[in-house]
Amino acid sequence: MISLHSVSKSFGRKTAVDNISFRAKEGEIIGFLGPNGAGKTTSMRLILGYLTPSKGKITINSLNPLDDRIEILNQIGYLPENNPLYQEMKVSEYLNFIADVKKVTDYQDIVEKVGIEEVLDSKIEDLSRGFKQRVGLAAALLGDPSILILDEPTSGLDPLEQEKIRKLIKQLANPASPAKGGIRGAKKTIIFSTHILSEVEDVANRLIIIDKGRVVFDGKKPKGKGSVEKLFKKLVKE
Repeated sequence: MISLHSVSKSFGRKTAVDNISFRAKEGEIIGFLGPNGAGKTTSMRLILGYLTPSKGKITINSLNPLDDRIEILNQIGYLPENNPLYQEMKVSEYLNFIADVKKVTDYQDIVEKVGIEEVLDSKIEDLSRGFKQRVGLAAALLGDPSILILDEPTSGLDPLEQEKIRKLIKQLANPASPAKGGIRGAKKTIIFSTHILSEVEDVANRLIIIDKGRVVFDGKKPKGKGSVEKLFKKLVKE
C-alpha cells in the first residue's frame, strides 16, 4: 500500500531524511521510532505529499502523493502532532465541517467508538487535551481511510487516556464486527510515531527505527517486556 524507495529530503544544507526505503502492507501497525529530529515527522509529511522528496520515489496504492494528491488524501487519515483544530467551533460543528469536505453522511459509529458523545455540544477550546486528541482522531477516521498516519497520538495524555487511544488503534487495524465492539470498515495500514517505547510493545506488530534521517531497524517487533527499549538504546545513541 505504501512504498518508499531511496527517499531523501533536504532543507538547504540539512538532510532530514537520508535514503530511506520501506513498504507498508494492509493491516500492519508500524511503530515509527526515533529521537527528536530523527526525521519521523518529515517522513510522514513526505508520504502525505505535504513535502516533495529531494530524491527517491513514493507511491501510495500505486499513486504518486504529489501528482495524485486529491485521490490519495481521500485514502489517508492524518493526525498531526500539533492537532490543528478550530478552537472556536463546537465539536459537532467541526466534525460536520470535516464530514462535508469528505462527503460523509453518517459518522455516529466513529463518535461512539472514539468516545466523544458527551462533548459534541462543547467548544473545542474548552476540552481537555485527551478529548482534543479524540476529536482529531475522529476527524482523521471520517471517510473510512485505508491508511492512518498518526504523529504522537498519545503525547501529553494521562495513562488512562493513552490506554484508550492504544486500544482504539489496535481495533482500527483489524476491525471486528460492530456487534463485537469493533469499528466498521476494512483493515487499515497504520503508521504511528511515539516516544513511549512501551506503547510500541503494546500496539505495533512491526517496528521501524530512524536515526539521523536513516532507517537503522525495520522488522518484526521484538518479543518480551522491555525488548523494544533495549533495541532502541542499542541502535540509537542520543
